Parts: sequence; C-alpha cells; structure tokens
Amino acid sequence: METEKITLNVIGKIKTPWFTLENMPIQPIGAKGTKGIIELNPTYVKGLKDLENFSHIIVLYQLHLVTKPQLEVIPFMDTETKGIFATRSPKRPNKIGISTVEIEKIEGNKIYILDVDMINDSPLLDIKPFFEDFDNRFNTKKGWLSTKTNTNKYHFKSDDRFK
Repeated sequence: METEKITLNVIGKIKTPWFTLENMPIQPIGAKGTKGIIELNPTYVKGLKDLENFSHIIVLYQLHLVTKPQLEVIPFMDTETKGIFATRSPKRPNKIGISTVEIEKIEGNKIYILDVDMINDSPLLDIKPFFEDFDNRFNTKKGWLSTKTNTNKYHFKSDDRFK
C-alpha cells in the first residue's frame, strides 16, 4: 500500500523549560503548574479571538525530536512491549503530540500556559478549546493500564528510551 502524504503548516512554537527528554513529565498532569508560552505566528493571531474565555486548550504539536517510529514500545508505565497505538509513546508514525493545558493569559500572539509536558520549541500544529461537556468521558476502559493500580501519575518522568 502506498503511503499518502499530507502537508501541515507550523503555526507557531511552544516554549517550555524542557530541553531534553530525560526527566520531562510524560503527561500534563505530571507537569502541574509548569509554565510555558505558545508563540503563535502573527499570521494566525485573529484566530485567537474569544479564546481567552476558555480555561484550557488542546494543543497539537510535532514531536520534532523523534528520529524514527517504532510499532512496538515499552511504555513508561510498564515493562512489557505494547503496540504503539495502545500507548502514548512519542515514537509514533506521524510524530504528533497532543496535550491539554491551562491558559494563564493571552497577550498578542502569545498564550501563556500551565502544565506543559512538551519539549522546548515543539512546532505547533493546532489549538482547540477544551470543552468539558464534549471532551470528558466517563465509564471508559483503560486497557492494559487498568492493572497499574499503584502508579503515581503525578511523578512519572520521561527517560531516554524514546530518543
């Protein structure tokens, strides 16, 4: 099967205190209070209209330090291999990351955010408002993570396994 190609525009950069993968939080919940800044390309500033009325946004970005994908990985919260699509590993075929972050304030083309779990200078692909009526799900299944009862989700940090 031939792979189709698509083109995405980088609409900005995400500035964070994380410059290496090691010891970086693996999810926004583990980065509680960590500050970052989305620097939106000035071309897209009009798209920020009314965003200040939301508390959180969903940020899509490129996992730009990923060198090659892996279809099976050992995720941070386990010791056995899992299929890439059953994990949140960054070694994805399309190198797309997604995080829900809190808006601190918006000034011009800058969105000051909290709970950042992405590497500094991650290329920004899109921003969507988080809307709790649509984005929360209850009574869901957690797959292999349901056996991880003694994990402390607030303290999981990245290591070098996904360089």
